[in-house]
Amino acid sequence: MSPTKDRQRAAARARLEREMAARAAKARKRRQLQAGIGAGVAALLVIVGAVWLVTSLGGDDSPAPTAQASGSAAPAGCKWNPLVDPAVTPQPTPPATVRDVGTPPTSGEPRTGTQILNITTNLGVIKVKMDLTKAPCIASSFAHLSAKNLYNDTKCHRAFTGMLQCGDPSAKGKGWRTTDGTGGPAYRYADENLPVGQRPAYPRGTLAMANSGEATNGSQFFFILRDTDLDGPKYSVVGTIVEGLNILDDVDKAGNDGSGGQGTGHPKKEVVIKSVTLDPPQA
Repeated sequence: MSPTKDRQRAAARARLEREMAARAAKARKRRQLQAGIGAGVAALLVIVGAVWLVTSLGGDDSPAPTAQASGSAAPAGCKWNPLVDPAVTPQPTPPATVRDVGTPPTSGEPRTGTQILNITTNLGVIKVKMDLTKAPCIASSFAHLSAKNLYNDTKCHRAFTGMLQCGDPSAKGKGWRTTDGTGGPAYRYADENLPVGQRPAYPRGTLAMANSGEATNGSQFFFILRDTDLDGPKYSVVGTIVEGLNILDDVDKAGNDGSGGQGTGHPKKEVVIKSVTLDPPQA
């Protein structure tokens, strides 16, 4: 073999050895990088686990969980907030229209099935079907207030086209027309069963809670007699009228006396609530 061919072969072997060495170095660096990333991930998981453990088992300094979106499972138990904050000093005097009848139980309310709310009036009985999976605290409040006779002999004090408002314990007797609509129990509670994303939000035949803002439900409610969206899904839905809608239609047709301005006033056809009762829950 000629010296020239030997030199060519030697040069080729040298190039191959250099390429193999370079590839080996790259592979070594790649393994080192992957090992470092793996160690970093493991350390991060350890840190995250420690943080979770601290926040899960720690004291009251941990942040409260955010409220669940509409349609998710409701927390067990109902919270009844006092109308007058007991921490405020000196204690303000509640309006004379407020009736202190205690509060419903804070636990044990039915949360499955349905229940019929019976509103007996001078014109007949109005029945409302409530869904206990969507409005358990509303049903619990009605059960408590009806047991305390808060609704007995009260008059529906406000009417406007397609709606009738009732449930003010101060709207009774000969002076009921002077009520300012501020009556209720000495507690308030959070909204439930808001018709988010529904159109119409409040269809004909709906019974909804009246309020003065978020989480201010008390005893007052209103019957919806014509499809409406109101000013958004801000009023908790009690249930659906399944009997007595014709009674309310007659009241709506009679109109109101215009005493409230802007198309509102006392209903011309007087509605007196004799009593409110609840049937046993049904599965």
